[in-house]
Amino acid sequence: MTQTVGPSEQLENAPRTRPAPRIHRAWLVAAVAFVTIIGAAGFASLPGLLIESLHEEFGWSRGTIGFAVSVNLALYGLTAPFAAALMDRFGIRRVVAGALTVIAIGAGLTVMMTAAWQLVLCWGVVVGVGSGSMALAFAATVSERWFSARRGLVTGILTAAGASGQLVFLPLLSWVVDRHGWRPAALTVAVAALAVVPFVWLLMRDYPADVGLAAYGADGPPEPRPEPRTGAARRAVRALLSAARTGPFWLLAGTFAICGASTNGLVKTHFVPAAHDHGMAVTAAAGLLAVIGIFDIAGTIASGWFTDRFDARRLLAVYYALRGMSLMFLPMLLSDTVHPPMIFFIVFYGLDWVATVPPTIALCREQYGEDSAIVFGWVLASHQVGAGLVAYLGGAARDAFGSYDLVWYGAGMLCALAALMALAIRRRTEGRIPAQPALPA
Repeated sequence: MTQTVGPSEQLENAPRTRPAPRIHRAWLVAAVAFVTIIGAAGFASLPGLLIESLHEEFGWSRGTIGFAVSVNLALYGLTAPFAAALMDRFGIRRVVAGALTVIAIGAGLTVMMTAAWQLVLCWGVVVGVGSGSMALAFAATVSERWFSARRGLVTGILTAAGASGQLVFLPLLSWVVDRHGWRPAALTVAVAALAVVPFVWLLMRDYPADVGLAAYGADGPPEPRPEPRTGAARRAVRALLSAARTGPFWLLAGTFAICGASTNGLVKTHFVPAAHDHGMAVTAAAGLLAVIGIFDIAGTIASGWFTDRFDARRLLAVYYALRGMSLMFLPMLLSDTVHPPMIFFIVFYGLDWVATVPPTIALCREQYGEDSAIVFGWVLASHQVGAGLVAYLGGAARDAFGSYDLVWYGAGMLCALAALMALAIRRRTEGRIPAQPALPA
């Protein structure tokens, strides 16, 4: 006999949802993520400012200091895919709060170091792992879970948060280093990272279902919160093995490695000492990097808007080609003063700084579906390996040749290669993603 369910029971058993607010909660989550990435960006602003200070105080070569930076950058990238999987297992809030705490510990411990290996341990390993746990894979995870529409724009905004952190911290930290030394600057970063933790814990939520909402722009009722996924490390490796069987993964990884080499590895790490070699004051050079941060915000948000509307492959090709041209001109522009051609370079380069991120994430999403955040984490790992390699090689080249010129020219040619690689990425057709290979339990 069929049991009839009355209207009252139907209402009682229906999923409880909240009426959609005038401003969707997804934008608050995105705002918290933006502030969080700004807080974590402080330590990333320090390497270029501290090379001269550490060289003078401890006598460490620029190559040695560059090696510590390279370890930091490489671990930043290699941690990202596992962090994306950990966010599926334990939630965004727990992983990010823990990562900020680790960054604060690593930054605080650097003030007590007396040997180069301690620099590698604190600055390279501890801070590298902490920052990698809330790297750009964090931005990809937030945009994937909370937004069904405007994903490219949100990705661009969150990517620009790193540049905003640079904008906020670089002038302050350069002034602190110049007036009070490098140790107070490191402590400033530690305090800033800890200050963001309460905002993450109180305001961040893992899924729209946690607050009874659907993702921004989604049709229909809220999707239920998925069950936590166990085996985070296994899933990260499985996603890598699956993606590695496809050509687009290697093209994306190669272009993003060049992206990291030509930005974090080269300009962020070595622009200030290179300008100082030509007689420019450290505070003036740091101010120019901060201006790059200003225009990067506009460029990256615009890139997110473009990514929602145009072919991501062609966008990448244009971005890399323009970046390579600008780097080839830089050795002719460096001098002891800030002159109009240098300002033009700063504006032009700033618009392109990380404009590559939104189209790269979009291509990962197009090619790899629900594993796109983890696959992007592996692509980001290549970005940071490229950055770490050039951070070391740039310092070694300066020690060997007394100039950074060869590094600038080499980076420009690599960017031209990246533009060609971006155009070689094929569009995905349905069913193209191979089945994930099984891993032993």
